[in-house]
Amino acid sequence: MAITLPELPFAKNSLEPYISERTLEFHYGKHHNAYVVNCSKLIENTELQNEPLEVIIKKSAGNASMAGIFNNSAQVWNHSFYWNCIKPNGGGAPTGKAAELINKDFGSFEKFVEEFKNAAATQFGSGWAWLVQKDGKLQIMKTPNADTPMVHGAKALLTIDVWEHAYYLDYQNRRPDYITTFVEKLINWDFVNSNIE
Repeated sequence: MAITLPELPFAKNSLEPYISERTLEFHYGKHHNAYVVNCSKLIENTELQNEPLEVIIKKSAGNASMAGIFNNSAQVWNHSFYWNCIKPNGGGAPTGKAAELINKDFGSFEKFVEEFKNAAATQFGSGWAWLVQKDGKLQIMKTPNADTPMVHGAKALLTIDVWEHAYYLDYQNRRPDYITTFVEKLINWDFVNSNIE
């Protein structure tokens, strides 16, 4: 299975003014694409070259000699997942299963937002904040660099990318503003609902 750059699920200018077309040209066109190219090169002529992306991630996780493969394959997956987590006219409170489980496991949507924003804001350096399903309940998780919930026995439902390349052109050092905008204007709750088991 070739590692490929997926099409974005929206037009590059359709998230403006919250995420600019310029940011997507760099974030998707350069950064995400570089992970795809690097991953493809690293797995070429190895036993992983025909494996699906998730298998490559799981087989390389925690193996120091395969750190490059893990970092690039996990970043391909994380970014592909992130693009699906956002949409034009998104954000706000969820409906359906996500709303039900968030109320059950966090007590309220407001409490979920507080914990999610806190995880995203306090992820030191580069990384991700996630809403995951683990051990039958929803939890907030944060991971550094390329790390991803699937290697920790958790199923990703939602993520925000807090690497600086995700927001710096639009928000500079104001990561909290980007996080608030993500929650209020961008989350694709339909996608989150489709991931719930």
